[in-house]
Amino acid sequence: MTTTAPPRTREAWARFAGTAALWVALFVLNGRFADWLVSLIPGVTEDGRLGEVIRFFIYDTIKIGLLLTAVVFAVTVLRSFISVERTRDLLGGRGRVVGYALAAALGVVMPFCSCSAVPMFIGFVAAGVPLGMTMTFLIASPLVNEVAVILVAGSFGVEVAALYVATGLTVAVVSGAVIGRLGLERWVEPFVFAVRTPTARGGAPRLDWADRFAAARVEVRAILGRVWPYLVAGIAIGAVIHGWAPEDLFARWAGEDDPLAVPIAVLFGIPLYSNAAGTIPLVEALNAKGVALGTSIAFMMSVVALSLPELILLRRVLTVRLLATFVAIVATGILITGYLLNVIV
Repeated sequence: MTTTAPPRTREAWARFAGTAALWVALFVLNGRFADWLVSLIPGVTEDGRLGEVIRFFIYDTIKIGLLLTAVVFAVTVLRSFISVERTRDLLGGRGRVVGYALAAALGVVMPFCSCSAVPMFIGFVAAGVPLGMTMTFLIASPLVNEVAVILVAGSFGVEVAALYVATGLTVAVVSGAVIGRLGLERWVEPFVFAVRTPTARGGAPRLDWADRFAAARVEVRAILGRVWPYLVAGIAIGAVIHGWAPEDLFARWAGEDDPLAVPIAVLFGIPLYSNAAGTIPLVEALNAKGVALGTSIAFMMSVVALSLPELILLRRVLTVRLLATFVAIVATGILITGYLLNVIV
């Protein structure tokens, strides 16, 4: 017996197919469009420095915007099949190996912004998820989120993206495991353990594909609205670096042969606040100017995993000791990742 999809669902899929076809066309024609726009500017040649800067800015803005839109849409649809409550259920009561692996994997597919770090932390701990697994989730989510993975793959290839995912997840799992092994629950602010968060069970409305696509469109608009200033700023800085910054400038402080390049990049990255969409253009430009790929990736990882806003918010639930331990362990993992990628790539 065959069933026919309701008109609402058919209409949603038709709209999705048309939008997807338009997305593919824009992505394929992006380079030609950037060249055409540069050619329209009086006095600017495509092979000149200014033309190169403008083309880099136009091309990367469109490319990253398109990738960000597609990834956020797809992951939002995926996340519509699993709730935060179910995530806590999956992690709670698991064995150490399975629990840490699940925490890292869920961190990738359930990204959150800095403003949600505290409620996520409280919800997980209050639901009985071990501290180490909670920290693994909090590290993996910004560090190896879907945007970072897709943008790294688009800029440096699938092999580099795979290495980035493997090393990033390793940093998240090992950092969480170390924190869990040290038994640092005593350094969590006491009020966290007093919170009791009910777990939702059943009763949730059943979503159809039209609902999922509608929610994904809302999420795309919301995320693009939040990140576009960082996206444009990062691409603009990357374009300037790509076109005008002297190559010996980077060779002096983060050249491929400088053993201190990776820690310097991490130190520069920690005070900054951005996201993967904003830092990928900088990574591209730095790498093009002679900074080793591992050093550039370490810079990006320190920006997205140890941003000041998130650390300030986490201070509400972590004592200074635990926060400092968290930063030290994650920074060490990023340093190792940077050196390792420099050797492999």
